[in-house]
Amino acid sequence: MVSGGGVVSALGNAWPDILAKLRLYKNCVRRMDAWDKYEKMNTRLAAPIDAALPEYPRKKIRGMGRVALLSLTATNNALHMAGLVDSPLLRNGRCGVAYGSSLGSVPPLMDFYGMLVHGDLKDMNATTYIKAMPHTCATNLEVFYGLTGRMIPTNTACTSGSMAIGYAYETIGHGLQDIMLAGGAEELSAADAAVFDTLFATSTKNEAPASTPAAYDKNRDGLVIGEGAGTLILEEYTHALARGAQVYAEVVGFGTNTDGTHVTHPNPETMGGALRLALEDARLPPQAIGYINTHGTATGTGDIAESHITRNIFRRPLPVSTLKSYLGHTLGACGAIEAWLTIQMMNEGWFAPNLNLQEVDPQCAELDYLTGEGRAIETEYVMSNNFAFGGINTSLIFKRL
Repeated sequence: MVSGGGVVSALGNAWPDILAKLRLYKNCVRRMDAWDKYEKMNTRLAAPIDAALPEYPRKKIRGMGRVALLSLTATNNALHMAGLVDSPLLRNGRCGVAYGSSLGSVPPLMDFYGMLVHGDLKDMNATTYIKAMPHTCATNLEVFYGLTGRMIPTNTACTSGSMAIGYAYETIGHGLQDIMLAGGAEELSAADAAVFDTLFATSTKNEAPASTPAAYDKNRDGLVIGEGAGTLILEEYTHALARGAQVYAEVVGFGTNTDGTHVTHPNPETMGGALRLALEDARLPPQAIGYINTHGTATGTGDIAESHITRNIFRRPLPVSTLKSYLGHTLGACGAIEAWLTIQMMNEGWFAPNLNLQEVDPQCAELDYLTGEGRAIETEYVMSNNFAFGGINTSLIFKRL
Protein backbone atom coordinates (compact mmCIF):
# COMPACT_ATOMS: atom_id res chain seq x y z
CA MET A 1 0.00 0.00 0.00
CA VAL A 2 1.09 3.58 -0.63
CA SER A 3 0.59 5.39 2.67
CA GLY A 4 2.42 8.57 1.72
CA GLY A 5 4.26 10.34 -1.05
CA GLY A 6 6.34 13.40 -1.62
CA VAL A 7 8.10 15.16 -4.46
CA VAL A 8 10.46 18.03 -5.05
CA SER A 9 10.04 19.35 -8.56
CA ALA A 10 10.07 22.38 -10.81
CA LEU A 11 6.26 22.27 -10.59
CA GLY A 12 6.37 22.48 -6.80
CA ASN A 13 6.30 20.08 -3.90
CA ALA A 14 2.70 19.86 -2.62
CA TRP A 15 -0.02 18.25 -4.74
CA PRO A 16 -2.48 21.21 -4.60
CA ASP A 17 0.24 23.53 -5.94
CA ILE A 18 1.32 21.02 -8.57
CA LEU A 19 -2.27 20.44 -9.70
CA ALA A 20 -2.83 24.18 -10.02
CA LYS A 21 0.28 24.50 -12.18
CA LEU A 22 -0.64 21.50 -14.31
CA ARG A 23 -3.95 23.21 -15.06
CA LEU A 24 -2.07 26.26 -16.37
CA TYR A 25 -0.80 24.04 -19.22
CA LYS A 26 2.67 25.56 -19.16
CA ASN A 27 5.98 23.82 -18.74
CA CYS A 28 8.87 24.67 -16.42
CA VAL A 29 11.52 24.69 -19.12
CA ARG A 30 13.83 27.67 -19.52
CA ARG A 31 16.98 28.69 -21.32
CA MET A 32 20.11 28.10 -19.25
CA ASP A 33 22.32 31.06 -20.15
CA ALA A 34 25.10 29.70 -17.94
CA TRP A 35 25.47 26.80 -20.37
CA ASP A 36 26.62 29.10 -23.18
CA LYS A 37 30.20 28.37 -22.10
CA TYR A 38 29.77 24.81 -23.38
CA GLU A 39 30.14 25.88 -26.99
CA LYS A 40 29.98 22.42 -28.53
CA MET A 41 26.82 21.45 -26.65
CA ASN A 42 23.74 22.14 -28.74
CA THR A 43 21.03 22.38 -26.10
CA ARG A 44 20.62 25.24 -23.64
CA LEU A 45 17.37 24.00 -22.13
CA ALA A 46 16.50 22.56 -18.71
CA ALA A 47 13.76 22.51 -16.08
CA PRO A 48 15.51 23.52 -12.82
CA ILE A 49 14.04 23.87 -9.34
CA ASP A 50 14.14 27.54 -8.40
CA ALA A 51 12.77 27.25 -4.86
CA ALA A 52 15.24 26.91 -1.99
CA LEU A 53 15.34 23.60 -0.17
CA PRO A 54 14.46 23.47 3.55
CA GLU A 55 17.20 23.88 6.11
CA TYR A 56 18.27 20.82 8.10
CA PRO A 57 20.64 20.44 11.07
CA ARG A 58 24.11 20.85 9.58
CA LYS A 59 25.55 17.92 11.49
CA LYS A 60 22.98 15.56 9.94
CA ILE A 61 23.58 16.61 6.33
CA ARG A 62 27.37 16.91 6.19
CA GLY A 63 27.54 13.96 3.81
CA MET A 64 24.81 15.23 1.49
CA GLY A 65 25.24 16.88 -1.88
CA ARG A 66 22.27 18.38 -3.69
CA VAL A 67 20.96 15.05 -4.99
CA ALA A 68 20.78 13.61 -1.46
CA LEU A 69 19.18 16.80 -0.14
CA LEU A 70 16.52 16.52 -2.83
CA SER A 71 15.86 12.92 -1.80
CA LEU A 72 15.69 13.94 1.85
CA THR A 73 13.17 16.71 1.18
CA ALA A 74 10.91 14.46 -0.88
CA THR A 75 11.15 11.72 1.77
CA ASN A 76 10.44 14.13 4.60
CA ASN A 77 7.32 15.31 2.77
CA ALA A 78 6.24 11.69 2.26
CA LEU A 79 6.83 10.71 5.89
CA HIS A 80 4.79 13.69 7.10
CA MET A 81 1.92 12.60 4.86
CA ALA A 82 2.22 9.04 6.16
CA GLY A 83 2.32 10.17 9.80
CA LEU A 84 5.68 8.49 10.33
CA VAL A 85 8.01 11.38 11.15
CA ASP A 86 9.98 10.49 14.31
CA SER A 87 8.10 7.19 14.56
CA PRO A 88 9.94 4.31 16.27
CA LEU A 89 8.57 2.14 13.42
CA LEU A 90 11.34 3.55 11.24
CA ARG A 91 14.03 2.16 13.52
CA ASN A 92 12.78 -1.29 14.53
CA GLY A 93 14.49 -3.17 11.71
CA ARG A 94 11.26 -3.63 9.76
CA CYS A 95 11.66 -0.44 7.72
CA GLY A 96 14.08 -0.22 4.82
CA VAL A 97 14.97 2.02 1.90
CA ALA A 98 15.11 1.48 -1.85
CA TYR A 99 16.44 4.54 -3.62
CA GLY A 100 18.49 5.51 -6.62
CA SER A 101 19.87 8.15 -8.95
CA SER A 102 21.87 8.18 -12.16
CA LEU A 103 24.89 9.75 -10.47
CA GLY A 104 25.97 11.00 -7.09
CA SER A 105 26.30 14.74 -6.60
CA VAL A 106 28.33 16.25 -9.45
CA PRO A 107 30.43 18.98 -7.70
CA PRO A 108 31.97 16.44 -5.26
CA LEU A 109 32.60 14.14 -8.21
CA MET A 110 34.61 16.94 -9.80
CA ASP A 111 36.57 17.40 -6.57
CA PHE A 112 37.14 13.66 -6.33
CA TYR A 113 38.53 13.30 -9.83
CA GLY A 114 40.35 16.62 -9.62
CA MET A 115 43.03 14.77 -7.69
CA LEU A 116 43.78 12.67 -10.76
CA VAL A 117 43.84 15.72 -13.02
CA HIS A 118 45.80 18.13 -10.83
CA GLY A 119 47.77 15.72 -8.68
CA ASP A 120 46.70 17.06 -5.29
CA LEU A 121 43.92 16.56 -2.73
CA LYS A 122 43.20 20.20 -1.96
CA ASP A 123 39.49 19.96 -2.86
CA MET A 124 38.84 16.66 -1.11
CA ASN A 125 37.67 16.09 2.46
CA ALA A 126 36.09 13.38 4.57
CA THR A 127 32.66 13.75 2.96
CA THR A 128 33.64 14.13 -0.71
CA TYR A 129 33.11 10.50 -1.58
CA ILE A 130 29.96 10.20 0.54
CA LYS A 131 28.36 12.98 -1.51
CA ALA A 132 29.60 11.58 -4.81
CA MET A 133 29.04 7.84 -4.41
CA PRO A 134 26.24 6.26 -6.48
CA HIS A 135 24.23 5.16 -3.44
CA THR A 136 24.49 8.52 -1.67
CA CYS A 137 20.70 8.98 -1.51
CA ALA A 138 19.91 5.58 -0.02
CA THR A 139 22.78 5.79 2.47
CA ASN A 140 22.01 9.30 3.64
CA LEU A 141 18.32 8.52 4.12
CA GLU A 142 19.22 5.44 6.13
CA VAL A 143 21.51 7.43 8.42
CA PHE A 144 19.27 10.50 8.70
CA TYR A 145 16.24 8.49 9.84
CA GLY A 146 18.10 5.77 11.73
CA LEU A 147 16.81 2.98 9.50
CA THR A 148 18.10 -0.49 10.33
CA GLY A 149 16.22 -2.55 7.75
CA ARG A 150 17.12 -3.47 4.20
CA MET A 151 18.83 -1.13 1.75
CA ILE A 152 18.32 -1.54 -1.99
CA PRO A 153 20.27 0.98 -4.10
CA THR A 154 18.71 1.26 -7.57
CA ASN A 155 21.15 3.26 -9.66
CA THR A 156 19.62 2.30 -13.00
CA ALA A 157 19.53 5.67 -14.77
CA CYS A 158 15.99 6.62 -15.85
CA THR A 159 14.40 3.63 -14.09
CA SER A 160 16.05 4.30 -10.71
CA GLY A 161 12.86 5.61 -9.11
CA SER A 162 10.47 3.08 -10.63
CA MET A 163 12.85 0.19 -9.94
CA ALA A 164 13.04 1.29 -6.30
CA ILE A 165 9.24 1.25 -5.99
CA GLY A 166 9.03 -2.15 -7.65
CA TYR A 167 11.72 -3.75 -5.50
CA ALA A 168 10.24 -2.20 -2.35
CA TYR A 169 6.84 -3.63 -3.30
CA GLU A 170 8.36 -7.08 -3.75
CA THR A 171 10.29 -6.81 -0.48
CA ILE A 172 7.09 -6.10 1.47
CA GLY A 173 5.17 -8.71 -0.51
CA HIS A 174 7.66 -11.36 0.61
CA GLY A 175 7.22 -10.32 4.26
CA LEU A 176 10.78 -9.06 4.59
CA GLN A 177 9.84 -5.52 5.68
CA ASP A 178 6.72 -3.72 6.88
CA ILE A 179 7.63 -0.28 5.50
CA MET A 180 9.89 0.84 2.66
CA LEU A 181 10.96 4.33 1.66
CA ALA A 182 11.20 4.10 -2.12
CA GLY A 183 12.12 6.57 -4.81
CA GLY A 184 14.71 8.38 -6.86
CA ALA A 185 16.43 11.72 -7.22
CA GLU A 186 18.56 13.71 -9.64
CA GLU A 187 20.24 17.08 -9.41
CA LEU A 188 20.56 19.27 -12.48
CA SER A 189 23.88 19.11 -14.31
CA ALA A 190 25.00 20.24 -17.72
CA ALA A 191 26.88 16.94 -17.90
CA ASP A 192 23.55 15.07 -17.94
CA ALA A 193 22.37 17.23 -20.83
CA ALA A 194 25.66 16.56 -22.63
CA VAL A 195 25.14 12.80 -22.40
CA PHE A 196 22.01 13.06 -24.52
CA ASP A 197 23.38 15.91 -26.63
CA THR A 198 26.17 13.67 -27.92
CA LEU A 199 23.45 11.27 -29.05
CA PHE A 200 21.56 14.11 -30.82
CA ALA A 201 18.65 13.44 -28.46
CA THR A 202 18.23 16.87 -26.84
CA SER A 203 15.87 19.62 -27.90
CA THR A 204 17.60 22.64 -29.41
CA LYS A 205 14.63 24.99 -29.43
CA ASN A 206 16.76 27.18 -27.19
CA GLU A 207 14.89 30.40 -27.89
CA ALA A 208 11.45 28.83 -27.50
CA PRO A 209 11.53 26.89 -24.20
CA ALA A 210 7.74 26.89 -23.84
CA SER A 211 7.42 24.86 -27.03
CA THR A 212 9.45 21.84 -25.96
CA PRO A 213 9.67 18.95 -25.20
CA ALA A 214 6.90 17.79 -27.51
CA ALA A 215 6.50 14.04 -27.03
CA TYR A 216 4.80 12.18 -29.90
CA ASP A 217 4.62 15.33 -32.00
CA LYS A 218 5.64 15.18 -35.63
CA ASN A 219 8.07 18.07 -35.09
CA ARG A 220 9.56 17.00 -31.75
CA ASP A 221 13.31 17.43 -31.62
CA GLY A 222 14.39 15.76 -28.39
CA LEU A 223 14.27 15.77 -24.61
CA VAL A 224 14.89 18.43 -21.98
CA ILE A 225 16.70 17.63 -18.74
CA GLY A 226 15.03 18.37 -15.39
CA GLU A 227 15.77 17.76 -11.73
CA GLY A 228 13.91 16.67 -8.64
CA ALA A 229 13.10 13.77 -6.34
CA GLY A 230 10.15 11.55 -5.54
CA THR A 231 9.48 9.23 -2.62
CA LEU A 232 6.65 6.79 -1.96
CA ILE A 233 6.06 5.23 1.44
CA LEU A 234 5.12 1.63 0.80
CA GLU A 235 3.57 -0.27 3.68
CA GLU A 236 2.14 -3.70 4.29
CA TYR A 237 -1.66 -3.43 4.26
CA THR A 238 -2.51 -4.75 7.73
CA HIS A 239 0.39 -2.77 9.20
CA ALA A 240 -0.97 0.44 7.69
CA LEU A 241 -4.51 -0.30 8.88
CA ALA A 242 -3.36 -1.17 12.40
CA ARG A 243 -1.86 2.27 12.90
CA GLY A 244 -4.79 4.04 11.23
CA ALA A 245 -2.84 5.27 8.22
CA GLN A 246 -4.56 6.79 5.23
CA VAL A 247 -3.89 4.76 2.09
CA TYR A 248 -3.62 6.54 -1.27
CA ALA A 249 -3.25 3.58 -3.62
CA GLU A 250 -2.18 -0.02 -3.81
CA VAL A 251 0.76 -1.24 -5.85
CA VAL A 252 -0.68 -4.29 -7.57
CA GLY A 253 1.75 -4.96 -10.40
CA PHE A 254 5.43 -4.62 -11.23
CA GLY A 255 7.33 -5.81 -14.26
CA THR A 256 10.98 -5.37 -15.14
CA ASN A 257 13.37 -6.92 -17.62
CA THR A 258 16.31 -6.03 -19.83
CA ASP A 259 16.67 -5.76 -23.59
CA GLY A 260 19.82 -7.80 -24.02
CA THR A 261 20.46 -6.15 -27.38
CA HIS A 262 21.80 -2.58 -27.11
CA VAL A 263 22.71 -0.09 -24.41
CA THR A 264 20.82 2.90 -25.88
CA HIS A 265 18.54 1.68 -28.70
CA PRO A 266 15.12 0.49 -27.50
CA ASN A 267 14.00 -3.08 -28.06
CA PRO A 268 10.20 -3.05 -28.55
CA GLU A 269 9.82 -6.76 -27.82
CA THR A 270 11.37 -6.62 -24.35
CA MET A 271 9.90 -3.19 -23.58
CA GLY A 272 6.47 -4.69 -24.17
CA GLY A 273 7.51 -7.70 -22.11
CA ALA A 274 7.90 -5.51 -19.03
CA LEU A 275 4.32 -4.23 -19.44
CA ARG A 276 3.04 -7.78 -19.83
CA LEU A 277 4.93 -8.86 -16.70
CA ALA A 278 3.25 -6.07 -14.73
CA LEU A 279 -0.20 -7.11 -15.99
CA GLU A 280 0.53 -10.74 -15.12
CA ASP A 281 1.76 -9.77 -11.67
CA ALA A 282 -1.42 -7.74 -11.10
CA ARG A 283 -3.56 -10.56 -12.56
CA LEU A 284 -5.29 -8.03 -14.75
CA PRO A 285 -6.39 -8.07 -18.38
CA PRO A 286 -5.20 -5.13 -20.51
CA GLN A 287 -8.77 -3.81 -20.56
CA ALA A 288 -8.58 -2.98 -16.84
CA ILE A 289 -6.03 -0.19 -17.30
CA GLY A 290 -7.70 3.19 -17.76
CA TYR A 291 -4.67 5.44 -18.25
CA ILE A 292 -0.93 5.16 -18.81
CA ASN A 293 1.70 7.64 -17.77
CA THR A 294 4.22 7.04 -20.53
CA HIS A 295 7.99 7.52 -20.42
CA GLY A 296 7.46 9.96 -23.31
CA THR A 297 10.92 11.47 -23.70
CA ALA A 298 10.20 13.21 -27.04
CA THR A 299 13.07 11.39 -28.73
CA GLY A 300 12.67 10.05 -32.23
CA THR A 301 13.03 6.31 -31.74
CA GLY A 302 11.85 6.22 -28.11
CA ASP A 303 8.39 7.69 -28.71
CA ILE A 304 7.76 5.48 -31.72
CA ALA A 305 8.81 2.29 -29.99
CA GLU A 306 6.87 3.04 -26.80
CA SER A 307 3.68 3.95 -28.65
CA HIS A 308 3.71 0.77 -30.71
CA ILE A 309 4.36 -1.60 -27.83
CA THR A 310 1.53 0.11 -25.92
CA ARG A 311 -0.88 -0.26 -28.83
CA ASN A 312 0.15 -3.88 -29.44
CA ILE A 313 -0.56 -4.85 -25.84
CA PHE A 314 -3.74 -2.89 -25.17
CA ARG A 315 -5.26 -3.19 -28.64
CA ARG A 316 -7.15 0.07 -28.29
CA PRO A 317 -6.50 3.84 -28.25
CA LEU A 318 -5.79 3.96 -24.50
CA PRO A 319 -5.51 7.44 -22.87
CA VAL A 320 -1.83 8.35 -22.44
CA SER A 321 0.24 11.37 -21.52
CA THR A 322 3.70 12.18 -20.24
CA LEU A 323 4.54 14.48 -17.37
CA LYS A 324 7.96 15.14 -18.89
CA SER A 325 6.34 17.79 -21.05
CA TYR A 326 5.98 19.83 -17.84
CA LEU A 327 9.02 18.80 -15.77
CA GLY A 328 11.55 17.73 -18.31
CA HIS A 329 13.29 14.40 -17.99
CA THR A 330 14.31 14.08 -14.35
CA LEU A 331 16.34 10.92 -15.03
CA GLY A 332 16.79 8.93 -11.80
CA ALA A 333 13.84 10.76 -10.25
CA CYS A 334 11.31 10.44 -13.07
CA GLY A 335 9.95 6.99 -12.19
CA ALA A 336 9.09 8.05 -8.64
CA ILE A 337 7.87 11.58 -9.37
CA GLU A 338 5.67 10.36 -12.21
CA ALA A 339 4.33 7.42 -10.18
CA TRP A 340 3.25 9.67 -7.32
CA LEU A 341 1.67 12.28 -9.60
CA THR A 342 -0.09 9.53 -11.54
CA ILE A 343 -1.57 8.24 -8.27
CA GLN A 344 -2.69 11.75 -7.39
CA MET A 345 -4.27 12.27 -10.81
CA MET A 346 -6.07 8.93 -10.48
CA ASN A 347 -7.49 9.96 -7.12
CA GLU A 348 -8.36 13.39 -8.52
CA GLY A 349 -10.16 11.82 -11.49
CA TRP A 350 -8.34 14.16 -13.88
CA PHE A 351 -5.27 13.51 -16.01
CA ALA A 352 -2.95 16.17 -17.39
CA PRO A 353 -2.53 16.44 -21.16
CA ASN A 354 0.59 16.21 -23.27
CA LEU A 355 1.94 19.71 -23.76
CA ASN A 356 3.15 20.88 -27.17
CA LEU A 357 1.45 18.01 -28.99
CA GLN A 358 0.12 19.74 -32.10
CA GLU A 359 0.26 16.96 -34.69
CA VAL A 360 0.86 13.33 -33.76
CA ASP A 361 3.77 11.80 -35.64
CA PRO A 362 2.27 9.38 -38.19
CA GLN A 363 5.05 6.94 -37.27
CA CYS A 364 3.64 6.72 -33.73
CA ALA A 365 0.90 4.19 -33.06
CA GLU A 366 -2.76 5.08 -32.70
CA LEU A 367 -3.37 5.95 -29.04
CA ASP A 368 -5.57 8.44 -27.21
CA TYR A 369 -2.93 11.13 -26.71
CA LEU A 370 -4.45 13.52 -24.18
CA THR A 371 -4.33 17.16 -25.30
CA GLY A 372 -6.19 20.39 -24.61
CA GLU A 373 -7.44 20.68 -21.05
CA GLY A 374 -6.69 17.11 -20.07
CA ARG A 375 -9.34 14.52 -19.33
CA ALA A 376 -11.67 13.57 -16.50
CA ILE A 377 -11.31 9.78 -16.25
CA GLU A 378 -12.68 7.50 -13.56
CA THR A 379 -10.53 4.41 -13.47
CA GLU A 380 -9.59 1.80 -10.90
CA TYR A 381 -6.17 1.04 -12.39
CA VAL A 382 -3.37 3.12 -13.89
CA MET A 383 0.04 2.20 -15.24
CA SER A 384 3.34 4.11 -15.20
CA ASN A 385 6.20 3.03 -17.49
CA ASN A 386 9.88 3.92 -17.65
CA PHE A 387 12.81 2.81 -19.77
CA ALA A 388 16.53 3.43 -19.25
CA PHE A 389 19.96 3.26 -20.81
CA GLY A 390 21.27 -0.24 -20.41
CA GLY A 391 18.06 -1.61 -21.88
CA ILE A 392 16.28 -1.55 -18.53
CA ASN A 393 12.48 -1.60 -18.62
CA THR A 394 9.97 -1.09 -15.79
CA SER A 395 6.21 -1.00 -15.49
CA LEU A 396 4.13 -0.26 -12.39
CA ILE A 397 0.38 -0.67 -11.89
CA PHE A 398 -1.53 1.17 -9.16
CA LYS A 399 -5.06 0.53 -7.90
CA ARG A 400 -7.36 3.25 -6.60
CA LEU A 401 -8.78 2.57 -3.12
